[in-house]
Amino acid sequence: MTAPGAGGAADGGDGTAWGPTSVSVVRILAAPRQRLFDLVADPAAHPRIDGSGTLRGVLRGPARLGPGARFGMGMRMGLPHRVTNRVVEFDEGRRIAWAHLSGNVWRWEFADAPDGGADRDGDADGDASAGGTEVRETFEWGRSRAPWAMRRFAARNAAVMARSIERLGALATGRDAG
Repeated sequence: MTAPGAGGAADGGDGTAWGPTSVSVVRILAAPRQRLFDLVADPAAHPRIDGSGTLRGVLRGPARLGPGARFGMGMRMGLPHRVTNRVVEFDEGRRIAWAHLSGNVWRWEFADAPDGGADRDGDADGDASAGGTEVRETFEWGRSRAPWAMRRFAARNAAVMARSIERLGALATGRDAG
């Protein structure tokens, strides 16, 4: 894996790719692309997907996200606070991204697995079933109001995104514990 902030994208073979102002995590999930997208487009599902444990619930917004939608989330990182997000990219069933006031972008992308769902993470956990979906979550801080400060969160966010994708897969296949 290449260190955060290094020039160019690099993938150390673990499904984590680094760009100059972004980090992405990619996994193959044994669930239909539209089912995965629908869960991410539902703000009420976000606390169950969130791998950081900071999301507490939806404060306001639509039941399903779409282009330009605004939604507020209750969070707790140290102290409780609220974050309002706006959907800045939307391609039904394929891509959704939102940003909040600081300018950071969280992007989810979904594609049919190119080889029918080969096990991307190598752990033989059954994510290699036919019809798998390649899921990519990206944290992009290039438009941030403080990109120099966001760079230090990138490694933590990569680990959180890996957990979030795992939780999304569990929720989509009925293995969700909560």
